[in-house]
Amino acid sequence: AQLGDSQHAREQLAAQLPAGFDVDRVEQQAETLVRAMINSAKSDGQVDQQEQERIIGQLGDVTPDELDFVRTELATPLDAQGFIRSVPRGMEQQVYTMSLMGIDLDTNQEAQYLHQLAQGFGMDADTCNAIHDKLGAPRLYR
Repeated sequence: AQLGDSQHAREQLAAQLPAGFDVDRVEQQAETLVRAMINSAKSDGQVDQQEQERIIGQLGDVTPDELDFVRTELATPLDAQGFIRSVPRGMEQQVYTMSLMGIDLDTNQEAQYLHQLAQGFGMDADTCNAIHDKLGAPRLYR
């Protein structure tokens, strides 16, 4: 199940979007950002209850289909390179930011995962550090 599977939800979303926005593209972007949070939570080898609740809390009101999508993503093993390849061009910094928001950045595995994202997205150290500073997170690069 993908986010926004129901026709009614799609029609509601389409009605709320400014002219010229594509529902499929918006849904893909939303799904990518949710996957970013989930994957970063998985990066330390486990997703604890607190991390699951934080992710679901970030989503706000969710449909049963959307909750199923999140649960399926949480249960799927982390494939960092596959995820990096799936991110639409132009969303790299958004995805990196959501990934950082999805974790506490208190393990080496989480730092390595963020480094993988930065490299995969072609982001330089200054850009990454600026995002970390903005979110009040420890920097990855000196």
